Amino acid sequence: MQTLKDIIEFKKEEVYREKQLYSKSQLKDLMPTKDGPRNFIKNLSSNNRSVGLIAEIKKASPSKGVIRTNFNPREIAIEYKNNGASCLSILTDKYFFQGDNKYIQYVKDIVDLPILRKDFIVDNWQISQSRALNADCILLILSCLSFNQASEFEEEAISLGMDVLLETHTPEEIEMANKLKSSLVGINNRNLKTMKVDTMNSVNLIKYLDKNKVPISESGISKKEDIILLKSKGFNNFLIGEAFMKDKNISKKIKEILN
Repeated sequence: MQTLKDIIEFKKEEVYREKQLYSKSQLKDLMPTKDGPRNFIKNLSSNNRSVGLIAEIKKASPSKGVIRTNFNPREIAIEYKNNGASCLSILTDKYFFQGDNKYIQYVKDIVDLPILRKDFIVDNWQISQSRALNADCILLILSCLSFNQASEFEEEAISLGMDVLLETHTPEEIEMANKLKSSLVGINNRNLKTMKVDTMNSVNLIKYLDKNKVPISESGISKKEDIILLKSKGFNNFLIGEAFMKDKNISKKIKEILN
């Protein structure tokens, strides 16, 4: 099983190759001009439900292999939209998650929800690429980045009108997130070294987060009891993917977890 370190090393090589095909100025020419990015933060916070749901479109993962064999991003997106999702998260990493860059526009053409590009950002070139792909928000995994890198990437994303979700796993990473501008802070319940999942990670770490930040619990949320526990600790926003992707009836699973 690949570790985060393996994935990051592979991603750096992949980005190096892709940069030979498109310069940043060429990517700028590919950025959408008709409409700006959809407001990810606003959509998440203005949802009329008691829970803000970032619903994830993911075919596979390094730890589980193929999660959903009957995988149609558009059909999944419509089902998420119809069941009250505030925003969408789309895996674009091809090698480890069987995602695709084209899924962002493919889904955007059919639903009006803001979209998070879920990938491993290791180079500021990818920020321009994300906007060229019509992403509304990017993910910065703080365990992969220095503070200076995270700050630089965040500034670049903001300059292009995108929102930023800062992903954390430890008190040290939350401390870094507190010093950055973005208000969206995800606390991942997956240990990226062991790949084990424990929702208590969110419970234990939220106390380190500044009050002006918006906490989002990520990974391992699969039942109503998880939501009840996490809401009691201060979470109102959740990124959920695998539980939905594994279920043949996505609509039923969403209702089961959230209602």
